[in-house]
Amino acid sequence: MISRFVAGLTLFVVSTGPVLAQESGISFKSIELSEGLYMLEGQGGFAGGNLGLLTGSDGVILIDDALESFSDLMIKAVEEHTQAPVDFVINTHVHGDHVGGNAALKNTGATIISHDNIRHRMLADNEARDALPEVTFSDSVTFHLNGHTAFVFHIPQAHTDGDAVIHFSDVNIIHSGDLLFNGMFPRIDLDTGGSVSGYIAGQEKILSMADADTKIISGHGPLASKADLQAAHDMLVDALARVKGLVDAGKSEDEILAENPLALYHDDWGWYFITTEHITRTLYLSLTEGE
Repeated sequence: MISRFVAGLTLFVVSTGPVLAQESGISFKSIELSEGLYMLEGQGGFAGGNLGLLTGSDGVILIDDALESFSDLMIKAVEEHTQAPVDFVINTHVHGDHVGGNAALKNTGATIISHDNIRHRMLADNEARDALPEVTFSDSVTFHLNGHTAFVFHIPQAHTDGDAVIHFSDVNIIHSGDLLFNGMFPRIDLDTGGSVSGYIAGQEKILSMADADTKIISGHGPLASKADLQAAHDMLVDALARVKGLVDAGKSEDEILAENPLALYHDDWGWYFITTEHITRTLYLSLTEGE
């Protein structure tokens, strides 16, 4: 799984235009989780974060919408499950691999929904008007469509400061956004309001809502279970403790990196974008510069 993601991320770095996107070999794999409820996962390379799709006669909800350069492919993947246009798009956070299709979907009539902070950050970054969320929430919002209840709630200062998790309580399915990189070190974006403590707390919130049968659409990586989320949480808690012990002993950042306190996690959790060094630096900064 790691090697597939690494290859895909490399493709993302070098492929920037729509022509390259069409020729890249990228496609979207669909997994039906419940009647009318799907996980869409890019394959053949990196298309962005995992998508959630709810279809039915009441309307169509899409959770996240991939990289902008793959918007056409993403829309075609949705059309394989419904002839109706997408009514609502829920952005789980502000990163481009999760909001890249906003403009394309808005142009087909979709309403973009996000936490307040996503719209604020997109405005600050002068994002195109067509990409901006039109409906925002501060704490939570609930959808009642197609016989399902989708509870969308904010996790503060975790992966970013605008994270949303979506819980389909009636069918025991959760879209975690980037609160879970399944089988990989997480990206915790301190520069966009994220924090290690908030990330851990957010994972604990999701764990409290899950059981052994819960299906979790991770932000990146394969479909997950509560056990997968628990493993990711336990790894991060232990990694933080290992770095904190060295910080408390007066070690500098370079000294901590030289000691490589997370070496035991390197083979199983390290990947191209978030290496062992990267996550160690993130943990060090969170402990020494505050969150």
